[in-house]
Amino acid sequence: MSTITLNPPATRVRPARVPDVAGPTRPAGPSVRLTRRGRAVVVVLGLLLVLAVGVFFGAGSVATERPGTPEPTRIVMVGQGDTLWGIAADAAAATGDGDVRAMITRIERLNALDSGMVLAGQRLRIPTD
Repeated sequence: MSTITLNPPATRVRPARVPDVAGPTRPAGPSVRLTRRGRAVVVVLGLLLVLAVGVFFGAGSVATERPGTPEPTRIVMVGQGDTLWGIAADAAAATGDGDVRAMITRIERLNALDSGMVLAGQRLRIPTD
């Protein structure tokens, strides 16, 4: 069996540093220390800067000077027992499209509906093209 002997490396001994005549030397390290409150202030200021830059670049208008043409629609009054699927199926058949799901999406978008639930007496804008 063999053994290995490790010798620690020789350390260099530095000569003692003679202090300057002007005063004691400062310890090496960061010159600015932030307290917990200071770090919080720096983080908040950074977040506010990011928010300000986002608002500045995001505030540009994307509107054009020419008005768009509205989608041709007709108004349908929801009757007792009517469903959005039935109304969309009738509208899809009238336009010749036949895609009921796409028509439901168009009706929901035109009327700003959150869900497919409609109430009796509700007026819906239905695309005619």
